[in-house]
Amino acid sequence: MARLAQTAGLTDVQREILKTVREFVDKEIIPVATELEHRDEYPQQIVDGLKELGLFGLMIPEEYGGLGESLLTYALCVEEIARGWMSVSGIINTHFIVAYMLKQHGTQEQKDHFLPRMALGEVRGAFSMSEPALGSDVSAITSKAVKDGDEYVLNGQKMWLTNGGSSTLVAVLVRSDEGHPEGTAPHKSMTTFLVEKEPGFGEVRPGLTIPGKIDKMGYKGVDTTELIMDGLRIPANRVLGGQTGRGFYQMMDGVEVGRVNVAARGCGVAQRAFELGVSYAQQRHTFGKPIAEHQAIQFKLAEMATKIEAAHAMMVNAARKKDSGERNDLEAGMAKYLASEYCKEVVEDAFRIHGGYGFSKEYEIERLYREAPMLLIGEGTAEIQKMIIGRRLLEEYRLQG
Repeated sequence: MARLAQTAGLTDVQREILKTVREFVDKEIIPVATELEHRDEYPQQIVDGLKELGLFGLMIPEEYGGLGESLLTYALCVEEIARGWMSVSGIINTHFIVAYMLKQHGTQEQKDHFLPRMALGEVRGAFSMSEPALGSDVSAITSKAVKDGDEYVLNGQKMWLTNGGSSTLVAVLVRSDEGHPEGTAPHKSMTTFLVEKEPGFGEVRPGLTIPGKIDKMGYKGVDTTELIMDGLRIPANRVLGGQTGRGFYQMMDGVEVGRVNVAARGCGVAQRAFELGVSYAQQRHTFGKPIAEHQAIQFKLAEMATKIEAAHAMMVNAARKKDSGERNDLEAGMAKYLASEYCKEVVEDAFRIHGGYGFSKEYEIERLYREAPMLLIGEGTAEIQKMIIGRRLLEEYRLQG
């Protein structure tokens, strides 16, 4: 049977990677995802399997022990993994954002030190921008780094770290006024620090505490945490890129990768919801025939499939634009916005097709119904995406004279 959301122009290597990932998802993730999600249990066996497949090094250059694949390959793998269980795609997403930031902006020493171990999954990445009081307003960050000899002392509280407990390397964005006079624009006085820590919760290194997991409506299994810095001392050679004041731009570059990832997750979750919906519609009978033969259900299936195709096409376009080296904030914003909104709608339609059974924890669609809303806010809300899209459009269509 032909599947939705096929991608033209892939190499033999890309097709083989995707085939391997899909088989892993069908065999190792889908059969256990709902049970693990209901227990909010970290999927250690699945993560170990991804390490064996080499997925933690998928986009890391071959010279550092990775596979050196493109963002497109990574996004298509994420789509497949999210189809199985979105939380698993979240585990690798923050890892790859940090690896990408290191590859693009790190010093040679930082690349040599971290990337080979990240490729093996021995070092696991997380990144941290948000704080309890600022939401999407990154310029309002209050966490601060103060230089003290050859070190910086970091203080402040961060919020919404995916992999906050399980990671061993966190890229943390804080304010650093050193070398930036009063009145400097906020985004020009921010620095990204590479913070190494032990996995787990509590005080994971002197001055750094990871409280317990935040209890969430969905997106379970993966640990989401706060991060509290109280006199955390970091050596100067752990400033990403070796120079302060560049953190905002480094993080925004990483977030563009993250937005393609979220779009891919939306596509994967929507595909799984469609599969569940179209299957159930052919099994459930009303008025003497399968509900799939009722025009109202066929209309829903048609709309769902069309939305999946549209979201997938935009996600692929955004990934290819980034791979080409061009600016892709417009495309990534559009893809993230459309894919997350369409995912919510497709999941809800599949939920409606299931009728009362969709409300039962026994059925997989119940889990997807709780997971889809996270995509509406992850890596920037729909409103933030529309602000980015609108500003970029005005740049492109600015009237002359």
